[in-house]
Amino acid sequence: MAGVARRRDGHVTQERMLEEAMAAIAENGLASLTMSALAERLGTSGGHILYYFGSKDLLLLAALRWSEAALAEERRALLARRITAERKLDQFLRLYLPRGPRDPRWTLWIELWARTPGNGALREAQEELDRGWQEDLEALFAAGVARRRFAPLEAGARASELLALLDGLSTRVVLGQESGRDPRPALEVARSAARALVPPYASEDLDSPSGMAM
Repeated sequence: MAGVARRRDGHVTQERMLEEAMAAIAENGLASLTMSALAERLGTSGGHILYYFGSKDLLLLAALRWSEAALAEERRALLARRITAERKLDQFLRLYLPRGPRDPRWTLWIELWARTPGNGALREAQEELDRGWQEDLEALFAAGVARRRFAPLEAGARASELLALLDGLSTRVVLGQESGRDPRPALEVARSAARALVPPYASEDLDSPSGMAM
């Protein structure tokens, strides 16, 4: 794993704890991740982990935030690239979808969704993380329309619709309901959905009542 495992005082760093938690989830699933098991993997004590995170729930939320922060950086880099809007959208789909049934980020997302109805802090965290994906996808759509790569559309509504479809598809992948361990069929379904929701620009769009660049 990348990064320094321990500080000079011998304590395991918080980043190392999060890295190892994600690795453990990918290897053995969320149910097998206990504070004691994680401590054993790290060569430290469960009390040391609790000192930083307070509880397993807070550790899992921190791990999800850490994973999402890395993806947010990738999205920002993607939006800044000098490639077509169609290619950006395709790469956005790749970033969003799980890599397979054991994808630790998506395992954490499903767990978070199950717990949010009765937990205000988790609900706020979910909304915050979702907002980043929504805003970046809206920006991608708006730029594509402005550059006449996509037909005129309402960026916010289409982004919400596509993300909802991706959430459902991703859940099926993580639950093992989509073609085993191969992520390619899910990506093809996502591409098909994106083409239906975000059609390409056509010259006649200029003649329609909504044919203005966003």
